[in-house]
Amino acid sequence: MTPYSHDGPGWHQTGTAMSDPQGQTLTVQAPQVGVRPCGSDGNGHPAGVAVLGAESQGMLLGFIGVAIFSLTLPFTRLAVAGLDPLFVAMGRAVAAAVLALCWLRWKRAPLPTRAQLPTLLAVTIGCVIGFPLLTSIAMRTLPASHGAVLVGILPLATALFAALRGHERPSAGFWCMAAAGSALVVGFGLRQSGGGLHAADLAVFAAVALAAMGYAEGGRLSQTMGGEQVIGWALVLSLPLAGPATIWLIWRDWQSIAAAPASAWLGFSYVSVFSMFIGFFFWYRGMALGGVARVGQVQLAQPGLSLVAAAVVLNETLQIEHILFTFAVIAVVGAGKRMKVAR
Repeated sequence: MTPYSHDGPGWHQTGTAMSDPQGQTLTVQAPQVGVRPCGSDGNGHPAGVAVLGAESQGMLLGFIGVAIFSLTLPFTRLAVAGLDPLFVAMGRAVAAAVLALCWLRWKRAPLPTRAQLPTLLAVTIGCVIGFPLLTSIAMRTLPASHGAVLVGILPLATALFAALRGHERPSAGFWCMAAAGSALVVGFGLRQSGGGLHAADLAVFAAVALAAMGYAEGGRLSQTMGGEQVIGWALVLSLPLAGPATIWLIWRDWQSIAAAPASAWLGFSYVSVFSMFIGFFFWYRGMALGGVARVGQVQLAQPGLSLVAAAVVLNETLQIEHILFTFAVIAVVGAGKRMKVAR
């Protein structure tokens, strides 16, 4: 019988037992040869399973984040149908900040450095306060499907901020694809609104500009700080403003807040937990792996996903041109992914 030992990823033959003429047991050492576990490629990955590169992982995580964000406008419209838009914007920041504090405490995350605070503040202004406030106001009068189309310009704005503030240099082909996709979604929005833009439309465009700034700044910082900590500390930084504002709004409007329907609270809960907190875990991690400009292209799929969500959540009409538009956007995303982005 041959003795074996296990001191690593595989079993090793340690020696062969035998007896000499005096009856003493001797062990003849055999070379230790590692045997890979069945189904392994030698690097710890299952045989036959392709391992995604950093850029592909970033695109996948970014898409999950976008899928979560695509429900933001429909659920925001659901929330503001029964709650004040200012309460929805400030209250969701407070609720998400409480979750962030719990997560940061659980992870024992270090405090941000003084050098990181300006970037975190930009994320707070853009993603935690600006975008939620302006879209909450706009969703009082705009259909969610209309707002979703206008948000389609966000990838171009994100890439622009990334190029201005970061160290990424998108190629001319990349810019062409970003511009084509943005022109596609803006043209669709103008077609839906009869060829003109209203005050609510301008509020959405301002929200897009602020969100793009927050996305680009947060994506850059997440490469060294970690996406979870970026959005966590950005939420915490919003508390000095959002906390008192929420308390005052509750004191002022407590009767209407208490009488709000369950559907409004469902919308409020989604934008607080998923849109404001969980979605950013995927989004910032994706940008850290794949680059801000390239992963930002995945946002071109968000309008189509939001159109479907508006039809499911709000019963808004989903027309054949919506479906064709979605496929066109996906085609632009695929083309943009193949374009060079220097990092």
